[in-house]
Amino acid sequence: MAEVNKFGLIGGKLGHSLSPAIHQLFFEYTGKSGSYELLETELEALPELMGRLREGFAGTNVTIPHKLHVMPLLDEIAPEAQAIGAVNTIKFTSAGAFGYNTDYFGFGRMLEYNDIAVTGKVCAVLGTGGAARAVVKYLADKKCAKLYLVTRDVFKVDSHFAKIAPKIKVIDYARLDALQGDVLINCTPVGMFPKVEAAPVSPEVSFAFDASVDLIYNPAQTLFLKQAAEAGNKAVNGLFMLVAQAVAAQEIWQGESYDSELIVRIMRELEKKL
Repeated sequence: MAEVNKFGLIGGKLGHSLSPAIHQLFFEYTGKSGSYELLETELEALPELMGRLREGFAGTNVTIPHKLHVMPLLDEIAPEAQAIGAVNTIKFTSAGAFGYNTDYFGFGRMLEYNDIAVTGKVCAVLGTGGAARAVVKYLADKKCAKLYLVTRDVFKVDSHFAKIAPKIKVIDYARLDALQGDVLINCTPVGMFPKVEAAPVSPEVSFAFDASVDLIYNPAQTLFLKQAAEAGNKAVNGLFMLVAQAVAAQEIWQGESYDSELIVRIMRELEKKL
């Protein structure tokens, strides 16, 4: 094993990633020493990269499109990551490479910080990607009363969602129009910069839910969130989750816990850059 302070992000295209800025702020605010670099790689080169990282890195994050493909290259995977079927954080030690999913914890801390309850509530999740898997797993674990997965084509949904949440109901956007609920979560890229004039649902759907959560953080207020705010409902973007999942990764790497005050401090600094 080499130095214990080398970290990075494995992914496809990483030019606009905020991860280096987040982790640099973490080092600055906690007094920990460390470096964080972007590790762009093609799928074919992933095994070779993982071999090198085992020798020289203490940990990495993993993003699109490698969250699933990295799993067979690990020695052990944490239960929540195994259940979700995606890894976004790896810890390297002399004993091997260990996989985790901190999106799960980041999403939970975001809900708690914004005082959004999901236990016993009606929740709907838009989108079926990797982030949606972590969100669905968290909502199922917290025992929401009803859980809907909303997609354009109900026949193309990955069967893994039924394993994550056996009671989940998969519906299309037409059926969503008739739904009343508590929490609506956007896990699609619709409304992300630069295509900010789009929303995944109509204002009427936003009005039918007490709170809207968007995993997008750029722009800070998507059209989806604007619709919710105009209806007088709670509207929360994904920046807290982005920082919280990064801090959760550092907790795994450092073997220490950090409170929400640190997450908020980093988030406020990032807001100036966005």
